Amino acid sequence: MSNTGKAVAYEGAPLAKRGDDWPPDARAADDPVDDVVGAVSFNEDRTDAHAAWLRYVTVRGDRRGAGIGARLCAFAAAHLLGDHECVRIAVNNPFAYEALHKAGFGFTGQETGIAELVLERPCEHRAAGYQDGLDRYRERDLSPEEAAFLDRTRGASPPARVEW
Repeated sequence: MSNTGKAVAYEGAPLAKRGDDWPPDARAADDPVDDVVGAVSFNEDRTDAHAAWLRYVTVRGDRRGAGIGARLCAFAAAHLLGDHECVRIAVNNPFAYEALHKAGFGFTGQETGIAELVLERPCEHRAAGYQDGLDRYRERDLSPEEAAFLDRTRGASPPARVEW
């Protein structure tokens, strides 16, 4: 595997059945591509050959909250686990934390130097660590939406895993 890659979620016909040239040449992509709804990049860990990292997850604004990010990350992780012992991701907000738990990740108890919580798949103690990560967010300055979400999830179990 090369060191970096991307997984893209789009709506419409499967790529194998499309009549157009996909993906478009970068020089020809000045106009927005309307059917792309999400993307995640990934790379191998430079210091741990057995690990890969998901990075830069994004979902189109009008599709957020529909589970696209969770399913896309579950898809990417499942494929990366074919070549790696674990897949990690660092998240900086409770909504991403929840989505990644839906994708089967669990909190490792670690934080990055920029206040992101590190999650990993597989995670042996996924359920036990769920509230620990949410508690870390509860200690931070939060938006009203984040505070309400954290109030609703106090004492809750991790969300059910999604299938990709």
